[in-house]
Amino acid sequence: NCSLIHGKIQEGSLCAQHCLNNLLQGEYFSPVELSSIAHQLDEEERMRMAEGGVTSEDYRTFLQQPSGNMDDSGFFSIQVISNALKVWGLELILFNSPEYQRLRIDPINERSFICNYKEHWFTVRKLGKQWFNLNSLLTGPELISDTYLALFLAQLQQEGYSIFVVKGDLPDCEADQLLQMIRVQQMHRPKLIGEELAQLKEQRVQKTDLERVLEANDGSGMVDEDEEDLQRALALSRQEIDMEDEEADLRRAIQLSMQGSSRNASQDIPQTSGTHLTSEELRKRREAYFEKQQQQQQQQQEQQQAPPGQLSHLCERPTTSSGAPGSDLGDAMSEEDMLRAAVTMSLETVRSDLKTEGKQ
Repeated sequence: NCSLIHGKIQEGSLCAQHCLNNLLQGEYFSPVELSSIAHQLDEEERMRMAEGGVTSEDYRTFLQQPSGNMDDSGFFSIQVISNALKVWGLELILFNSPEYQRLRIDPINERSFICNYKEHWFTVRKLGKQWFNLNSLLTGPELISDTYLALFLAQLQQEGYSIFVVKGDLPDCEADQLLQMIRVQQMHRPKLIGEELAQLKEQRVQKTDLERVLEANDGSGMVDEDEEDLQRALALSRQEIDMEDEEADLRRAIQLSMQGSSRNASQDIPQTSGTHLTSEELRKRREAYFEKQQQQQQQQQEQQQAPPGQLSHLCERPTTSSGAPGSDLGDAMSEEDMLRAAVTMSLETVRSDLKTEGKQ
């Protein structure tokens, strides 16, 4: 657990401030204090330039140039950091300088390093018996093993970093005291802040997509039920349409049959006969037809008590010689079969009557 380690995360471009406070493990320097040190350094440089004459070209050029010790972004120079550490009796020595390299000191025997590349500063410090990368661009302290420390510093040098060894006694801190007694293990290395933000954004997107999928799955049962109801409704609608189409086709067939019978009958009747059915004769024939239908219905009701086998046999009997369907038809006949039988009987009756009239 590295929660006791002071590892300030980058805010703006105040990496020099974070570097110093991470090194000292506390909020020891503020931007205002570092700015004051920078202004003091600027004034010292101005006074040195003025020694050559305030009217000289170099002095006027120096006054027109911005400060080399700080800028509006929060950057501070190595001179500012060095002067700030002098307050604590600490000194910076360039790690790759010939003077330090001649000392042949193993990096693990040092206490801390300050690393700089362009305008970025960060601290590498030993806390207890372990090394930590306290880069403010990371989401937390990064554990560095003793065997990896020399390689880590060499890699920074290859990337163009300037490395400074911090000489002197650092102030006591709680993290150093605790880590003198225990060692920490780091299961996951911290990520760069940008990577962490990108990952969090991706996780939010994935979470949103997952919630949408879950919502869709929650309503899937309802969707399936709605689809089933719709399919059933469509099937019933198709059945009704088919039945209507069949009835319409049947009506058209009856109408065509009646028209065809009328045409055939008119052709069979001699043109000289001049015989026509009166409305009274048509009414009487319709009454006779309906009386015959009522008799057939009574006969069907009498046959309802007959055994199923006999009914099936009776249903298969052909029509009688009179042209009417068999009188033994039971209720086993469907309505459609009865309708077709009635239509057939009606057509045959009309044909028979017309032929009789034609003979007369």
